[in-house]
Amino acid sequence: MWALYLRDLRLAFRAGSGALTGVIFFLAVIATIPFGVGPDLNLLARIGPAILWIGALLSCLLGLDRLFQADREDGSLDLLVLEADRHMPALTVLVKCLAHWTASVLPLVVASPLLGLFMNMPAAGIGATTLTLLAGTPAIAFIGAAGAAVAVALPRGGVLISVLVLPLAIPVLIFGVSASYGAVNDPEPFLPPFLILAALTLFSAVVGPVAAAVALKYGTD
Repeated sequence: MWALYLRDLRLAFRAGSGALTGVIFFLAVIATIPFGVGPDLNLLARIGPAILWIGALLSCLLGLDRLFQADREDGSLDLLVLEADRHMPALTVLVKCLAHWTASVLPLVVASPLLGLFMNMPAAGIGATTLTLLAGTPAIAFIGAAGAAVAVALPRGGVLISVLVLPLAIPVLIFGVSASYGAVNDPEPFLPPFLILAALTLFSAVVGPVAAAVALKYGTD
């Protein structure tokens, strides 16, 4: 599993487009918002956590089609599925999801504090949003694995993956934004929605890889 994790990381960074494309798209979304809502700094600070979360969600959806597509094109996906039959196949998918999150989504989390400054967010809001992104974005990767496995046999399944995954990722977005707002607004709590967000990630870490493993098994027969 460690060898598979390192292999996927090397392939992701060797391609050179996964993390860079996601960060550039994330920056483009954040930079476009002031042109739409106006230059009101107070308004930008108030909606900053929601904008960062929406940008991160869309950036995560952008690279989900590469989760299994490259392995299918070079034939290694069939070998992974056959090898996974000897142990828990969901474990193989889990490791690939972690590698995908590390290479493509973690740079978004690292860049979010700088983009929070662009939105004139306070320090507490930037820290809370970064923490919620760190805890919640793995759930999007785990949920997205199931959608990517369903659409892996399609030549252009990127749009289908987004359509399948986006409704399932809405609860992650809701509790991530709620926890971020709770850190800067006194009447609103931070810990309860953050714990629910962490629970969604743990739940997705179990259900998502299992569903993706089943879809891959029957999709590659």
